[in-house]
Amino acid sequence: MKVGLDTSVVLRLLLGQPADQTSRAVAFLDELSRGGHHAVISDLVVAEAYFALQHHYDVSKQDALKGLRDLFAAGEIKPLGAVAEVLATRGLASAKPGFVDRLIHGAYSDAAEEMVTFEKAAAKLKSVRVL
Repeated sequence: MKVGLDTSVVLRLLLGQPADQTSRAVAFLDELSRGGHHAVISDLVVAEAYFALQHHYDVSKQDALKGLRDLFAAGEIKPLGAVAEVLATRGLASAKPGFVDRLIHGAYSDAAEEMVTFEKAAAKLKSVRVL
């Protein structure tokens, strides 16, 4: 069984606050693991958590990305979509196109032959047409 985590749960796991909710989230993941199951996180939840960390909790881009990488590194939580590949991009905190643009591109890479944009930096990516 796979269980999808919402952004609210992901933020508790990343921030450790509030402590009571973090404890419940960790206990839930432990219970899943003991049952031979695991949690998954979609690209959309990862993108929302990334922005929430920066805009609501004053976490830097670099630290937000590190936290997301660390969340998946243990293997207990599995990323869905393109996020694992995108998080492996060197210099991602200052890359152009940025993290979320690369997630969007990754989703289209699986579902479409080409992505169209006005973002000139996206020309670096495969199968992108800049209008």
